[in-house]
Amino acid sequence: MLQPRRTKFRKQQKLKGSFSGIASRGHQIAFGSFAIKSLESGWITARQIEAARISVTRAMKREGQVWIRIFPDKPITKKPAEVRMGKGKGAPEYWVAQVKPGTILFEAGGVPLDLANGALALAAQKLPLKTKFIVRRDYQE
Repeated sequence: MLQPRRTKFRKQQKLKGSFSGIASRGHQIAFGSFAIKSLESGWITARQIEAARISVTRAMKREGQVWIRIFPDKPITKKPAEVRMGKGKGAPEYWVAQVKPGTILFEAGGVPLDLANGALALAAQKLPLKTKFIVRRDYQE
C-alpha cells in the first residue's frame, strides 16, 4: 500500500470546512493517452487507490502501462472505540490523498481506446468520487 517512507510530523490537522476550488496542478494528461479525472473534491484512501490499480492492471491483462497520479500523504488518526474524551490525539490509522475537482487520478497508455475505457471505468467504481474518462487531445488510433 502507498504511504510516505518518513514524514516530518506523525500527525496532521484536518482541514476546516471544504477544500474549495479546482485543481491548478496535476490537471492535464502527462504520461498516457487516457485518464480518469475527478469531478468533485474529497479524500481517497491508500486502499482505494490500490484496489483501483489492481482492477486496471487486471482489466488490461498487464498490457500497456498505468500511472497513478495521486499519492496518499496525509495521515488520518483515530482513537480506539469506547475511550473517554481527552488524553490527546489518536494514533494514525490510514493515509489519504486530498483530491480537488479536475485532478487526474490514473493514466493509461499502450492499449486500444475501448480497452482503456473499460479498465478505467472499473477503477472509477472503486473510488468514492465522481470521475470522467478523458482522452489526450493529440491521440490518434
